[in-house]
Amino acid sequence: MSLVSESDLGQQSDFGSAASDASPSDYVALLKPRVMSLSIFTAFAGMLMAPHPVHPMIGAIALLAIAVGAGASGALNMWYDSDIDRLMARTANRPIPAGRMARGEALAFGLVLSAFAVLTLGLAANWLAGGLLAFTIFYYVVVYTMWLKRSTPQNIVIGGAAGALPPMVGYAAAAGSLDLSSLLLFTLIFVWTPPHFWSLALVKAGDYGRAGVPMAPNVWGPDATRLQILLYSLLLAPIGALPWILGYAGPVYGAIACLGGLGMILGGWAVFSRREGDLARKTAMRNFGFSILYLFTLFAVLVVERLTTIWLGA
Repeated sequence: MSLVSESDLGQQSDFGSAASDASPSDYVALLKPRVMSLSIFTAFAGMLMAPHPVHPMIGAIALLAIAVGAGASGALNMWYDSDIDRLMARTANRPIPAGRMARGEALAFGLVLSAFAVLTLGLAANWLAGGLLAFTIFYYVVVYTMWLKRSTPQNIVIGGAAGALPPMVGYAAAAGSLDLSSLLLFTLIFVWTPPHFWSLALVKAGDYGRAGVPMAPNVWGPDATRLQILLYSLLLAPIGALPWILGYAGPVYGAIACLGGLGMILGGWAVFSRREGDLARKTAMRNFGFSILYLFTLFAVLVVERLTTIWLGA
């Protein structure tokens, strides 16, 4: 049951017709730069997994298109979620709920960027990559934002597929096809998302409760969510090592994946076992921060290894 009142929705509808006071920084905020940077980075890693190096110009255009597509998804997400964003402390100052931008502007901005990104990637690289990018945008906006986010505590699990697709888009842009290595990177991000996001959700449960969003801690309860974080961390550790085990990554990646996987398990156990007071909140936030470091480090090592192989083979 949504906690958004009719008066809230009426006030929100005013944003659609109000004069815009949006600044360039507000349009940048619509793009969700941190999420965009992760999409670029993981797509670049996927691109490097291709059997043959992509032409630098095509690669640069493809990464630009993927970045724009990720930004378009963010803008459309903020357009649709502006009613609940104004009820949560961490999102209340976004351009639309803060009243600096009309909803229609964000919608138009996101749609134009989506079309530009998909057409650019299709024309510059290939239409498999362009189609995958279009599907990624659709999945994030329609499947996750419009449907799953407000209807099920599994929202971040099923919806996490959108955030896991950029490596496959990058691989497709370089190779014109898909293979197991790109699927491994997809699976890594997909399984990483729940323990990462639920660690934050434990701390921000009050925000989600006010907005009526059925996040796991609000529906299942904190203790059940902590168990899920631990279970997903146990699953994530071997998945993170699979690129090395199956020969797609080198020994440095393998060592870091094993150590990082152990760190995720220990972090998940700490979240599971520390359930009360300020220590529980700090532990959850620490696990949230470590999960970011874990994923970034794995992809960074993968990128360095692949670039070294390309340069030595040149």
